[in-house]
This record gives sequence, C-alpha cells and structure tokens, in this order.
Amino acid sequence: MTQRLHIVGGGMAGSEAAWQAAEAGIPVVIHEMRPKVETFAHRTGDLAEMVCSNSFRSDDHEQNAVGLLHWEMLQAGGLVMRQAYTHRRPAGGALAVDRDAFSAGVTQVLRDHPNVSVSDEEITELPEDGQWIFATGPLTSSALGAAIARETGADALAFFDAIAPIVYFDSIDMDVAWLQSRYDKGETEEERKAYINCPMTKPQYEAFIDALLAADKTAFHEGETAGYFDGCLPIEVMAERGRETLRHGPMTPIGLTNSHKPEEKTYAVVQLRRDNALGTLYNIVGFQTKMKYGAQTEVFRMIPGLENAKFARLGGIHRNTFLNSPTLLDSQMRLRSKPNIRFAGQITGVEGYVESSAMGLAAGRMAAAEILGRPLPEIPQDTAHGALIHHITGGAEAKTFQPMNVNFGLFRPVDGLKGGRRGRKDRYKAYTDRAKAEWTGWLATQEVPA
Repeated sequence: MTQRLHIVGGGMAGSEAAWQAAEAGIPVVIHEMRPKVETFAHRTGDLAEMVCSNSFRSDDHEQNAVGLLHWEMLQAGGLVMRQAYTHRRPAGGALAVDRDAFSAGVTQVLRDHPNVSVSDEEITELPEDGQWIFATGPLTSSALGAAIARETGADALAFFDAIAPIVYFDSIDMDVAWLQSRYDKGETEEERKAYINCPMTKPQYEAFIDALLAADKTAFHEGETAGYFDGCLPIEVMAERGRETLRHGPMTPIGLTNSHKPEEKTYAVVQLRRDNALGTLYNIVGFQTKMKYGAQTEVFRMIPGLENAKFARLGGIHRNTFLNSPTLLDSQMRLRSKPNIRFAGQITGVEGYVESSAMGLAAGRMAAAEILGRPLPEIPQDTAHGALIHHITGGAEAKTFQPMNVNFGLFRPVDGLKGGRRGRKDRYKAYTDRAKAEWTGWLATQEVPA
C-alpha cells in the first residue's frame, strides 16, 4: 500500500502540493484547522483562500519572473494556476481573480479528488515518522510555531504584514475617478480599463500625507518588532520614509491621463483594482495599512472620488513568521533535523501567492517521488522554481535572510548579454527562454503526469 502524505495547511502551497502528489497517485490528507480554529486574516474554511490582494501579479512570461512562474506551473499541470485562469478578472497585464470563486474552485477540485481527504484537526507538534509537508503560511499557529522553534533551536523570524481595504464600487464617485490601466495596457477594452483611478492635486496629496503621518496606528505588543517585508509596506511606513515616497510608488501618476481633465497633469493617483466577478468590490492597490479602523475611514475618504466610500473590509496588520530556511532546509526542502518533514510556501521565506504555490508544487512532487521510490532530478537552478529553491535553501545569506519575491536578480547571468537598463529586455527574454527549455526538460524526465 502506498504511504500516505500528510500536508499541514490548506493555503496556496498546501493545496498545490496536495494536487501534485494526488495526481501522482499518492493518498493525501490535508490538515486544515480552519474554520474550526480561526485566524486573524481568513474569513472562510475554503482552501487557497486569498487574504490580501486578489492578484497573482504580472502574467508576462517573457519579460517578468512572476509571469514565468505562471508559465512553469501551467506546464506542470498546476491546480492554482488553472483555477486562476478559470476565474480571471480584467486587470491589464496582471492576473487577477474573483477571490471567492477561485478559492471555492480549488476547494471543490481537491475535495472531489479520490486521493485527497481533508481533516480539520489542528497539528501542534512535529511528527517523528511518516511523510509530511508543513505549509502553514505566515499565520502559523502559536502552538505549532513553538514546536518548530523547539526543534530548530532558533526563534522563528518575524515581520509584520498589512492587508489593503476593499471598497464598494457604487460608493465611488466616477465623476471624479476614471477607468484606465496604466499605459492603457491590455488586449481588450475591458483590460485597458481594469483600474479605477482617483486623482490628487499637490495640495490634496500633501494634506493626505499629513493625515497619514498623524493617524492613530495599531500598537505592537511587548516583545514584537516591526520588521516589515519591503514588498508589502504599510502606506504610512512608506510616508515616514519621505513625503514623496508614495508618489513614486503606488501613487505614481505615470502612464495615466485623467479622462475628465485630460489637459491637466495629475500630481498623484490612487488606483483601485476589481476584486470580484460582479465588479461590486474594488481593493485599493498598494494601500496595506496598520492604521486603526476609525483613522482609516477618515484618511481614505480624503481621496478624491472616495469621499463617500463604503468599505467592505478595512485594512489590518498581523504578525507573519518564517523559517531561516538557508540554515534549516536541505535542497529537497526537508528539515535537516527531521528529513521526513518538508516545508513549503511562505513559511520558507518566499513571498506572494505565486511563489507560495510554486514551492508547494515543488514540495508535492519531491514528496511523491520519495514515497514512490523514484529518484527526482534536481529542479534546474535556471528555472524560476529552481532559482527560488536555491535562494531559500542556501543561496541567500542566513544572517540577512528575509521574505523574497521571485525576480531576475535570483537568476544566474546569461553569457554574452549586456548588463544595465539598456540590455534588460534582451536579458529578460534570454532568462525566460533558458528557463522554459530547462523546465520542459525537467518535466520530461518524470513519470508523474504533467
């Protein structure tokens, strides 16, 4: 009888790992404590619930490392990517989804799979035997976190992650705001108008920054430190770094023209992205925040077009934990001190839905191959999956290790190509061409259906 694989955590990584192993013929149990045990950020008991943005970011698989991960996962029969395309919503060059339909789709497919069962028990200890993948994400329960800390002999690293607010569309003043994707990007009219844009004059922007800096913020508990991940900074933290930081970040007006006043140059812009299939909800792009709820409504209603905004969800902040993976995990993503246990997803120190899903895909295939007794060739380092795995299992400096999105800075150089901005387009295309060839070759060596 084939050994059972236990997966702790039913988020992006756990769901993808379960799918990959189940498709290889391995009996899988997903241990997901929700909704029996709730977390700060989750609302449902569905698998692969999206708790922050509804975007899988860029879908460009020739010029963007995230888009390359999309492509690699699709070639490997990835469940998360297939469901993302099934429930896709217009978002210019990004891959955004109806979050509820997406999670429901992943949940249904896994629950219907004959090799998958789901248990709602909370796992609080690291098991001594059996094959396990821990994909508990950045909201690992305190009991399990303590067990991991005891085993590794090191405290779990921590940073604080903030989620952005969601606004009801019918409360947005479209006589002020307008529809446009940056640089009119997209192949269809719907994609070219996938974002709502709220313009700001310089006085309005300055007043907004003043309000951000003065607003009441969530206080940290004793012993906690605010080690934010730079890719998901609260807007008020960005404002503290300089008054122009937001205007050169999520509030940049570049590539946008106010259709109501095309002759006027907009000083700053707040963008909102469609969050569901009905188009009734929009999330404020890049507006993660740690402001208290009362302060959020006051400050965000200073944004032109949002003066009467009604919020389906306000922003929040929570503590995220991750392993110092370069010191703890081997190249197969196994815990060195307990090789029957693999880790996958954000707890390994990758950041984002896409990266988490990718690490789940890799861990699921690795575990399935080990159970079946079939040697699995090492994932090529020059693929997007391989670049991430190399980074978290030894490529990064352990002393300065922090959550990382996939990016071309993790890729080995291609000989003969120029560096710098001018050669970037050719360089990125070379990276993706090389990765696709390596990934296709790696999949071809496996008996697991791709």
